[in-house]
Amino acid sequence: MDIDLKPANYSEFQDMLYDIALTEHGRYRSNFVFRGVGDKCWGLETSLQRMGNHAAAIERPLLRNFLKYAGPGEVASDALLFQLAIAQHHGLPTRVLDWTTSPRVASHFALSNENHFDVDGAIWCVDVANARRVLPSTLATILTNEDAFVFSVEMLNKYKSITDFDAIESNKEFVLFFEPPSLDSRIINQGAVLSMMPGPELDLKTYILRPENKDLVKRIIIPAEIKWELRDKLDQDNVSERMLFPGLDGTARFLTRYYSAGPNRGAGEVVPVDPMT
Repeated sequence: MDIDLKPANYSEFQDMLYDIALTEHGRYRSNFVFRGVGDKCWGLETSLQRMGNHAAAIERPLLRNFLKYAGPGEVASDALLFQLAIAQHHGLPTRVLDWTTSPRVASHFALSNENHFDVDGAIWCVDVANARRVLPSTLATILTNEDAFVFSVEMLNKYKSITDFDAIESNKEFVLFFEPPSLDSRIINQGAVLSMMPGPELDLKTYILRPENKDLVKRIIIPAEIKWELRDKLDQDNVSERMLFPGLDGTARFLTRYYSAGPNRGAGEVVPVDPMT
């Protein structure tokens, strides 16, 4: 794709990942959010869309029953974005898609499964500052008044249902980005951001690759040849399951991956002992 940037080596990848211009305030702060994928051929389908062609039919029943079966106080708001954020956080298929403000966190997720290390991965990058222009005026005004690039759930608290949200502006496709509430340290450590479109079947990749929207997006390819180097350096920088999924579950996932066979070892060989022990 003509939005692709493909580095020749690890150093070039780092330069592309941190190609951040100096702002008018004299700071190097990016307007982008990032999503890492293990295979560059993957799209930007939501977990709901991956359920199949009946996504639109099951969206409301899924969320309704999730809220019905939740225990007292487990879903502490009736705002739609809060409900979708907590549902996504706990693994319910939803129309929202996970992003991060951190290039390194996105790199981790692109390299979290070694079964995909033989193919090129990718990091999708969307300019959320420029993405404000695709919003309906009612939503864009909120961000302008708040001097913000992305929404908080409180900014859109008046939308209580999927029907309310989808009716914001009929026949207009758009994407908005919002920060989920800080439900736990996992969301905080991952620098989580979520995207959402006004329809369960709308495809984000198709939308942002339209000619009029291509200025919003770039995609940094992760060549298969540098995946192991990048993975090991992320671990060295403490960007791993231990930090991104705090607790014993994340620790177990990290150790399982860390002590895997690796790229050049035969079956049954053991990785050298962790130097931290």
